[in-house]
Amino acid sequence: MTAADSDTAADTSVPTNHPASQTGDGDPAELRALTAAPSARGVAVVTGGAAGLGRAVVRELAGAGFDVAILARGHDGVAGAVRDVAAAGHRGLGVLTDVADRVAVESAADQIEDTLGPIEVWVNDAMASVFAPFLDTDPDDFDRAVAVTFGGFVNGTRAALSRMRKRDRGTLIQVGSALAFRGIPLQSAYCASKHAMVGFTESVITELIHDHSRIRVSMVHMPGMNTVQFNWVKSHLPHHPQPVPPIYQPEVGARAVMHAVDHHPRSMWVAAPTIGTILGNRVIPGLLDVYLGRPGVSGQQSAKDDRPEIGFNLWHPVPGDHGAHGDFDQRSLAHSPALFLSEHRFAVLGTLAASAAGAVSVLRRSS
Repeated sequence: MTAADSDTAADTSVPTNHPASQTGDGDPAELRALTAAPSARGVAVVTGGAAGLGRAVVRELAGAGFDVAILARGHDGVAGAVRDVAAAGHRGLGVLTDVADRVAVESAADQIEDTLGPIEVWVNDAMASVFAPFLDTDPDDFDRAVAVTFGGFVNGTRAALSRMRKRDRGTLIQVGSALAFRGIPLQSAYCASKHAMVGFTESVITELIHDHSRIRVSMVHMPGMNTVQFNWVKSHLPHHPQPVPPIYQPEVGARAVMHAVDHHPRSMWVAAPTIGTILGNRVIPGLLDVYLGRPGVSGQQSAKDDRPEIGFNLWHPVPGDHGAHGDFDQRSLAHSPALFLSEHRFAVLGTLAASAAGAVSVLRRSS
């Protein structure tokens, strides 16, 4: 689970009367860092790149040599992400965009290609959520969360593929979740959106195969992460929302996204909890229903976290630059053995094969 969120503040491609159109004030110059030479790796786009996992992905891509464009609503966070890209020595462009608005996303993609050049990598990460039982969730809030999370995938995918198809190259990364395979209480809109993303993306993959396209598509499914999402999610819970433990730092997810950019797996399951959740739901879904119906509610709340929420970002961006991390640094894991195995599977398999061959040789000599 992760955090969500046009070239200048004057970009009015989102109608000014749209409830989510208010992107905050700020200096438009802060959204552009264009003095570096164009990157040899090309241009990457990250939706929801202002905070949380998306912000960590922006930093990872810039560190790997990409020019990076950030699509999100809040000026302060987008400007901060642009500074991160510039600090890595590459060009950055912020485009204040509500990803639920198809026209705004298309306009943003045009601005990016006009300013930075052809888009080589597009990462769909933007999301929004509501923490509440389904029947206690305002229907408008539910629809808004789905429009941002699933609609953002659809709008971003359309914008990316329609441009990549002309060149017959490019990489599309869909940031998923363990909750794309297993629904949990209190997050019905988010779970529905992530499930829908998987079916939608699988359909798109089959169409690209039919067309003999060289565009690569990967889904990267995340565990619970320490992001600002849990400080600005709209919540009806009595205690502070928290990720489902164990909690991982967003840099773990960002490294997984970078691995997908470089190696193009169809799907990645990041960290042992994601693997266990997905496989467990295939084998014992009924038992998981019962389990999640009990501690699954209390496990998403923390009575020990007394930091107040900083505002709800469902309809409007929250002012300020909140970075990648949330409140749970002391409880979060910075590494994932499962991700290490995914990144180095050939080396690991080679080592295991060599060890097995050595053991067989020893046994033969001893006999």
